[in-house]
Amino acid sequence: MRQLRNIALQQEFIGWQCRIRQMSVRNHEGMPMPAMRPRISSRKGDVLSPALTVLLVPEEMGPSLAFLRFQVQKTTEHKQARNAVVSYFAGEFYQLPELFRDEMTAVFAPSSPLAAQMVKLKEVLMDFEQYSQSYRMFAKVRQIGAKDEARDFSLWHARAFNPNIPNDSVVLGFKPDWRSAIGAVV
Repeated sequence: MRQLRNIALQQEFIGWQCRIRQMSVRNHEGMPMPAMRPRISSRKGDVLSPALTVLLVPEEMGPSLAFLRFQVQKTTEHKQARNAVVSYFAGEFYQLPELFRDEMTAVFAPSSPLAAQMVKLKEVLMDFEQYSQSYRMFAKVRQIGAKDEARDFSLWHARAFNPNIPNDSVVLGFKPDWRSAIGAVV
């Protein structure tokens, strides 16, 4: 019975994240909204980051990864690439929450002390909140390897909004522990 509630909460959370991201790309030119930037704390309660932008990663990255890479590389006009990516995301990209992984990613500068600290901790507490909804969950932290497609997706996604993201950026994965997750309407 508990497992069913955990699966339902996971589906509800990913659906909520997709709706928030649709609003972001359709109404705010892709600017991160508060629900896309959880507060990150240690297990002891020390706030590591008051707002860390996290990305949703599709299960099948091939087509979207190819699109992102092509748009960012095809022009030196960053605004043109950004607008194309925002239009792509504003279409059907976030329509089906079941097409997304529950492991979120975040991109950090090379040698980021915050990224190193979170990898060392191996687990963080993530607090998401926007409007009247909030979610709190522990998440396992891992550094995503150079050959992992989720790393490429995250880098090209980030480059659509900031063309100065270097190749040696650190990408971390955050895999929620759904047994610890709590969702609430505030």
